[in-house]
Amino acid sequence: GSRGQYTVTQTPAVLSATPGQTVTLNCKTSSAVYYTSSYGNRLHWYHQVSGGPPKLLIYYANQRQSGTPSRFTGSGSGSDFTLTISGVQAEDAGDYYCQSLHNPSSTWVFTQ
Repeated sequence: GSRGQYTVTQTPAVLSATPGQTVTLNCKTSSAVYYTSSYGNRLHWYHQVSGGPPKLLIYYANQRQSGTPSRFTGSGSGSDFTLTISGVQAEDAGDYYCQSLHNPSSTWVFTQ
């Protein structure tokens, strides 16, 4: 997705996995995301199932939202971020998106 001069690329675009595998999803932004010492990196991860609303999994790059299972781990900084699912489960199927903010006056960039 893009908004103005910012773009976000997720890889892989399509991924197949069997239950129990460890899955790694990558999110690379065209410039570093906005960072402050109080909140960290402005990069969120969402999971969307069957056309329903996106559900926030990880906020500020590495903080699990309440209710997010511990098998989901976010990491990264600058312009490179990773979502790791350790021991993927059948209910983890669906679409994953990252969302980034690049400066305080810009709008959030949400991958499509």
